[in-house]
Amino acid sequence: MTSPPVIAIVDDDISVRDAMGRLVRSFGLAVELYGGAADLLQSSTLNQIACVITDVQMPRMNGFALCEALRERGCHVPIIFMTAFSEQGHEQRAYVAGAACFVNKPFEDTEIIRCIERALSGGKPNC
Repeated sequence: MTSPPVIAIVDDDISVRDAMGRLVRSFGLAVELYGGAADLLQSSTLNQIACVITDVQMPRMNGFALCEALRERGCHVPIIFMTAFSEQGHEQRAYVAGAACFVNKPFEDTEIIRCIERALSGGKPNC
């Protein structure tokens, strides 16, 4: 039996992080929760992550900087960006960085699940 894909959720807001974790788990996927970008980058299980869902605006290192750091390490895992405070150009910047999806908070459960399905359909990521 194959293990379910591991989805990393990176958000400094614990309530959002926990709610997203519950939602993703309810669809039979494995979840790892991170309070910030540095936590994910320091994770010993980074190479097991199938998809990253990250908030755009976080202290210290935002979602775009996280994406860049992952790519600099040769980690081409699909990334879904989410934000409650979308600024002009954020969505375009996300897609230029290779985002699998960009969603504005609040979003429907079905929207984020579609994004995850799209991200996972691209084949096995290398990290």
